[in-house]
Amino acid sequence: MSSEICSAKGNGNCLGWAARDASGVLSPYKFNRRDVQGDDVSIKITHCGVCYADILWPRNKHGDATYPMVPGHEVAGIVQEVGPNVHRFKVGDHVGVGTYTNSCRDCEHCNDGLEVYCNRRVGTYNRLDYDGTLTYGGFSTFTVVHERYCFKIPEEYPLASAAPLLCAGITVYSPMMDHKMNQPGKSLGVIGLGGLGHMAVKFGKAFGLNVTVFSTSMSKKDEALTVLGADNFVVSSDQDQMTALAKSLDFIIDTASGDHPFDVYLSLLKTAGVLVLVGAPSEIKLSPISLIMGKRSITGSASGGTKPIQEMIDFCAAHKIYPNIEIVPIQYVNEALERIIKKDVKYRFVIDIENSLK
Repeated sequence: MSSEICSAKGNGNCLGWAARDASGVLSPYKFNRRDVQGDDVSIKITHCGVCYADILWPRNKHGDATYPMVPGHEVAGIVQEVGPNVHRFKVGDHVGVGTYTNSCRDCEHCNDGLEVYCNRRVGTYNRLDYDGTLTYGGFSTFTVVHERYCFKIPEEYPLASAAPLLCAGITVYSPMMDHKMNQPGKSLGVIGLGGLGHMAVKFGKAFGLNVTVFSTSMSKKDEALTVLGADNFVVSSDQDQMTALAKSLDFIIDTASGDHPFDVYLSLLKTAGVLVLVGAPSEIKLSPISLIMGKRSITGSASGGTKPIQEMIDFCAAHKIYPNIEIVPIQYVNEALERIIKKDVKYRFVIDIENSLK
């Protein structure tokens, strides 16, 4: 997704919505996408999911923002042109693009199809590509991407539903597969019921797991149990409920980004159980005894490599797993971002790029 920066009032070939400063407020912006190269795919973007990252980076919460910034790294659309060396895709194919659009293609991670861990990977937006140009994301009319970082979406799978799979979906699917949490009968705990958490519940049930949702709010109980199909719901502040689950879980996926205690959750794991972080709290505080005495471990996981992403998309299509989404026009995006901060979405906003960005 490399591009050349144009003035906000320029005549670039691509129309997007960009942040101009750390306020993070988005507005229309024209810029140039690169011409299609030999291994490139040009994609008419139809939909783009809205991730919490689309709040953090435009508001410079990581201290590395470059403006103007076009966010969006849950991209779905239709191939409109391919380079002469492209053989995996053809015009008219439904495709997706996730959180990165380039990597070194030569390290051990790239060779294993785990490009997300490449030290030289290039993010889908707010990063310099290898040619020195800035990457712009999916809140835009089209993009140009090397075919390696594109994913085939089965035509029967709705593009609006496919978009959140490219970040929210793969971020929970990848560690579940890494830790063999696709074996029926195992027990899974899910901390937080947002964009990532609700996908963890859906995958858990598709794998035949016993799924327990942990939330700070009783208001999500009915949704967790009746809509998403979780087996148990626990309010994490209820000490009796938490104690009753001691040493009962094989695996916990922690999607919470706010600061929260860890010892209490580690006590719920069986011997050799694993808690994986996919959210990003500001710090982790725990007693070493929580790990040592139960042979437990705590680990982290990023979104996922190209191999597991395609595998996940195919799995979702085969098992009819769809994110719960709210489709909005691009003109609503600033309000959508504010609602995400207030946790007022079930469970992922998806921007209808095709019908609203003109």
